[in-house]
Amino acid sequence: MQTPVIENSVLTIAGSDSCGGAGIQADLNTFSAFGVYGASVVTAVTARNTLGVKAIEPVADRMIVAQIEAVLEDIPVRAIKIGMLPSVAVIAILGELLERHEARIPVVVDPVVIEPEDRKVAGDTALEAIQNHLFPLASLVTPNLDEARVLTGLPIEDMDGMHTAAQALLDRGADAVLLKGGDFDGEGITDLLLTPDGAQTFTHRSFAGRFHGTGCALSSAVAAGLALDKSLNEAVQDAVDYVQACLANSLAPVKGHLGLLGHKPR
Repeated sequence: MQTPVIENSVLTIAGSDSCGGAGIQADLNTFSAFGVYGASVVTAVTARNTLGVKAIEPVADRMIVAQIEAVLEDIPVRAIKIGMLPSVAVIAILGELLERHEARIPVVVDPVVIEPEDRKVAGDTALEAIQNHLFPLASLVTPNLDEARVLTGLPIEDMDGMHTAAQALLDRGADAVLLKGGDFDGEGITDLLLTPDGAQTFTHRSFAGRFHGTGCALSSAVAAGLALDKSLNEAVQDAVDYVQACLANSLAPVKGHLGLLGHKPR
């Protein structure tokens, strides 16, 4: 693992996860594994474990903005990963801040709209705001199948459905869409990367059980790769490989229903 240097900095804007499996904690673990420096803006504090979310306390809008401005005025951020955002106002303000930022840097948007067992953490109005304010600024958006179904209203029953949904999301302004979690034939999991230049698929092993934080790790790993000047395809492939290694090294909580990813240096 290379030693992190401030010039290779990535900012995560997301919620805190008290059990450390997802959110800010997973993002920072991933940045460290890729050898990039991680800065963070906390948007919400969650009381959660692998059994589920117990409580969510949003951070005040003005405090979120203050954190973002403090980081961007001082640290040479080379990529941004955006996760859970607690309000429409914050989404709109974040869009304005990024649009005004003098350096156009890669932005990876992980549209956290639902939790396992259909527990919503962002309402319909917030989804519309994410698409209106953040998709046009995004180098990549990384929904899983359930999130894409909510965002597009499409059923997504096969690979053709994945292409249709990814195209619908691409048409909303993002530079690229990584639609995750295609599992239609039992031959493994397929992720679909769609850009205006075409499509690429990434097929990988399916692990038994359910795991906490895979989406956070994947989007953060892509952001880290882009900060290191990798191409989008290379950054996505490295991110997929990293999450596969984390799954192979996963941890089992004593009472948890979900496994925790085993983050480790690459």
